[in-house]
Amino acid sequence: MLSGKLFMHIPDGFMSIPVSIVLWVVSVIVIGIALRKTNKQLGEKEIPLMGILSAAIFAGQMLNFSVTGGTSGHLLGAALATILLGPWAAILVMTSVVSIQALVFQDGGLIALGANLFNMAVVGVFVSYAVITFINKIINNEKAALFSSSVVAAWFSIFIASLGCALELALSGTSPANIAVPTMASIHALIGVGEALITLGAVSFVYAARKDLLKIGAANKATHKGILIGGGLITLTLVVLSPLASSHPDGLEWVAEKQGFLSVAQDSIYNLIPDYVMPGLNNEAVATILAGIIGAVVVFVLAVGVARTSKKISS
Repeated sequence: MLSGKLFMHIPDGFMSIPVSIVLWVVSVIVIGIALRKTNKQLGEKEIPLMGILSAAIFAGQMLNFSVTGGTSGHLLGAALATILLGPWAAILVMTSVVSIQALVFQDGGLIALGANLFNMAVVGVFVSYAVITFINKIINNEKAALFSSSVVAAWFSIFIASLGCALELALSGTSPANIAVPTMASIHALIGVGEALITLGAVSFVYAARKDLLKIGAANKATHKGILIGGGLITLTLVVLSPLASSHPDGLEWVAEKQGFLSVAQDSIYNLIPDYVMPGLNNEAVATILAGIIGAVVVFVLAVGVARTSKKISS
């Protein structure tokens, strides 16, 4: 069992080995396709945009917000990444974030990493893209379609990903579907509202500052001078605010506790920066900020490296 720590993503122990293997295989295949497809959406100048967006999403996910009944939620960011970069690059962004959270911060198990990638990087992005595409077809006004799709896509990305997680728990024998599905759906329907509001705020900010970036798959037409500086400042601000995050359990942990399967969660086999708190520092706020800065930098470097790898694969 996890020794009293909070977690945001699926820990080891929640998923059976067969389910974990299947989700690993599916995730790796989709990520491999994304590596080949991304070059068609992004030019050389847009690679840093992937990095800074990944860092900002990482920092945003550290800011858990209270929902109800002693529960919290956090930003997913799949809809925002899809709006700014298109689906394939968004998958790589989310993969970079989720992977570093597991590998460096022990947030989500290593065996369960395939499931976390599937739910957040694959399902979250594809659901967002499907919703955005549908709304763009039925709403002719570009501005109205943008803001409507940002809200609806963000909500559905959370809700559908939570249903996927519930079904995976059921298939693993961890929690029956008739219990896991409605419980996960109810709490994540509320968390989705927070995701929708955050995404709408972010899109509104980008719309006011750089409207040219809000074209799915068309970021290569824009120049991005100042994006690194502006995005870096936003990321730093989110990291500095991270000690103010809600200490209430995340939706999944809350469900696990209520339904009695929290005890099957397993500790990580190693610890680097667990719980997003830098070891060896007495001041927890400072330790959290320092951990956030390190994480944001590592995620940025990884996302840029992945983007450059995708260009080499595509060439």
